[in-house]
Amino acid sequence: MEQATLGGGCFWCLEAAFEQLRGVEKVESGYCGGSVEQPTYKAVCTGKTGHAEVVQITFDPNVISYRQLLEVFFSIHDPTTLNRQGADIGTQYRSVIFFHSPQQEQLARELIAELTRAAVWPSPIVTEVVPFDRFWKAEEYHQGYFRNNPYQGYCQAVVAPKVLKTQQKFAHLLRS
Repeated sequence: MEQATLGGGCFWCLEAAFEQLRGVEKVESGYCGGSVEQPTYKAVCTGKTGHAEVVQITFDPNVISYRQLLEVFFSIHDPTTLNRQGADIGTQYRSVIFFHSPQQEQLARELIAELTRAAVWPSPIVTEVVPFDRFWKAEEYHQGYFRNNPYQGYCQAVVAPKVLKTQQKFAHLLRS
């Protein structure tokens, strides 16, 4: 098993998309990249801790590759908006890849270069690619949030479309 740690806006969106994929054993919502020990959601939301909302994905690279995870990641969020995703604004919502190995760093940088050359977006990609340091698991009520609250307003308006996009664009990667 390997791990991937990715931030692209609200962790509820990423968690709901990635937990659908074959080879993904576990997805946990949490915080990474900040300076405060054991951050809370309330503290992270102030934007003063330096943490990003992230998901930590435990996956089987024999079933799904790190590159495939990154392809899903780049399709379900806007990597061109600095410190925001839609109406969610602040450094905690930044687009960031916390790499766990030199190979992960290389793959992330190569894919960003490919997407840039292909001009997939009209603006430059601002996704940070930085070394993984420490993951702090978010409070329990954040885990499986979309699964547990599918009819909540934010889930319907923001999370559900990303789940649907993953199902449509990456049907070949979905659990059966």
